[in-house]
Amino acid sequence: MVNMLQNYEQAKALLANYKQEHLLAFYDELNEEEKQLLINQIFQIDFEEIFRLYEASKIDEMIPHHKIEPLPYLVKNQLSKPEIISYQSIGKKVISSGKYAVVTLAGGQGTRLGYKGPKGTFELDIVPKKSLFEILCDRLKEANETYHTTIPWYIMTSHSNDQLTKEFFKEKKYFGYPKEYISFFQQAELPLIDVSGNLILEETYKIKEASNGNGDVFASMKRHRILQNMKQKQIEWVFFSGVDNVTLEIVDPLLLGLTLLHKNLVASKSLFKKDVNDKDWVFAKKNGKPSIMNSCHLTDTMKIAKNEEGNYLYREINMLAHLFHISALEKVADSALPYHRAFKKNTFVNEEGMKQVPEDPNTFKFETFIFDAFSFFDSIELLRVEREEEFAPIKDFTSIYNPESAKELYERKYRLK
Repeated sequence: MVNMLQNYEQAKALLANYKQEHLLAFYDELNEEEKQLLINQIFQIDFEEIFRLYEASKIDEMIPHHKIEPLPYLVKNQLSKPEIISYQSIGKKVISSGKYAVVTLAGGQGTRLGYKGPKGTFELDIVPKKSLFEILCDRLKEANETYHTTIPWYIMTSHSNDQLTKEFFKEKKYFGYPKEYISFFQQAELPLIDVSGNLILEETYKIKEASNGNGDVFASMKRHRILQNMKQKQIEWVFFSGVDNVTLEIVDPLLLGLTLLHKNLVASKSLFKKDVNDKDWVFAKKNGKPSIMNSCHLTDTMKIAKNEEGNYLYREINMLAHLFHISALEKVADSALPYHRAFKKNTFVNEEGMKQVPEDPNTFKFETFIFDAFSFFDSIELLRVEREEEFAPIKDFTSIYNPESAKELYERKYRLK
């Protein structure tokens, strides 16, 4: 009891230093286990960091126009068949030699789909039905057969879905994939802050936290010794993608071959931005380094500018399909990516100790983005692919990226009518 009392007083003093005493408002109503959970969580939070992020995020980034330049890219459909065969042959040799791995970013829940559970367990309504995880696994098994190898598969989960994801794979017998070639690791979390600068409670005994963005994948891979595991397996190239794009080529010898040929350490697939007024961020050079930036930083002239071949200079957008050399991963894992602030709705425990669902966004979430890693390198291999061929993500039921549209594109590509 003495230790509990001392811990309580220390936690109370820590919170007072950051004006967050409200987090202990219901302490006396908790049982001993709940008290311990709350105190432990308070001690684990880096309050200095979270409030530094909060203050820094209030400042809008200003990018002078002369600091922005176009980023070179290739268009897959403009390559000749002999060129594609030649570039692919370079990539195929690396894949066949067992030096290629895949990382799936699967920390999300299926909330926007009205689905309870990890998003990767959501099933696409094809015949037979398949989860997003199984669809990805199918691509890997096909590649293994094609290249006579077994590609290591690393899956980044979150605190909220890690256990359920592992149980799902176990229940599905890993979809017939060699269990020893599948590894799971968790991304980190950060507390949420409301508009008054206060952390919020998820339960009377738990501070609300959320995953800190897909950019945490690099630090998480180092923290969980995934990078060490890759080096032991002599992996040289690692492809990163989300869990919800059902037509993406995650084992792409063309992208790999081009990247090797041009001696780049990082690469990405892109999509053409059809509507210049869309809010999609675009690839460009910022301060001489590869970047993805908000279109608001471009002038109207830049948005429609073309090169001598008639290709637009600032119309390539991100589709979360990135390739990194292992040395690039090690470099980024030891570096700090910038945090971005998102304003979102989150249920919280109010002053009466009751769960309250806000009508409007009420909290700030801080997250890093994987594409900010590009700025650590001088160049990037950028390959534009067609939406109809490699972009069928499942986001929700109200946007164009819904399960029905994904199903149609998937069936068209794999002839599952």
